[in-house]
Amino acid sequence: MAFRGPKVWLWRWRRNPLRRRADTVEAWVVLGVWALTVLSGILAGWGAAGSVEHGLARERVEWRPLEARLTEPAPGKAAVRSGSSGADQVWAKVGWTGPDGSEHTGQVRVSPGSATGTPVTVWTDRQGRLVTQPATPAQARLRATLVGGLAGVCAAALPLACGRLVRARLERRRVEQWDTDWARFDALWGRPTG
Repeated sequence: MAFRGPKVWLWRWRRNPLRRRADTVEAWVVLGVWALTVLSGILAGWGAAGSVEHGLARERVEWRPLEARLTEPAPGKAAVRSGSSGADQVWAKVGWTGPDGSEHTGQVRVSPGSATGTPVTVWTDRQGRLVTQPATPAQARLRATLVGGLAGVCAAALPLACGRLVRARLERRRVEQWDTDWARFDALWGRPTG
């Protein structure tokens, strides 16, 4: 491994008689890798976030709530308390009429012990298929931000990893050049230096 002295900013671009061509190449590689890393991370994150937010906004426009009715009694016993959480709900079969007038059935979560014919709000797409309730604008922003951040980090990792590989190869080459130069000095001084 090469000797690492104190950090000096922009040392690769300063005039120095000991600076080699490999130092200049490495400086441009580092600059290019960082620029590409930042640019690809921002563009990928921005694109993914926009795509997710657009898709969730489309769902809010296209998906509609409908009233469905239980076609059979829900399993379990009716809850004693009025406030029930999602953990207290069971799957039950419901039926509803789609926007085109066709009859549909499916399973949704309802309170245990609900009677046949109990009204239940379900969300459907344009074809009348069951879907989940669409995300609110705030939830959509949060999801888009998280997906965009993850996509940006993943996209930025590729040029960063490639840049590390190129720098490692340049470092090995620089060490080999030093070995060659020291061998030349061995011959001049008449004794081994290493």
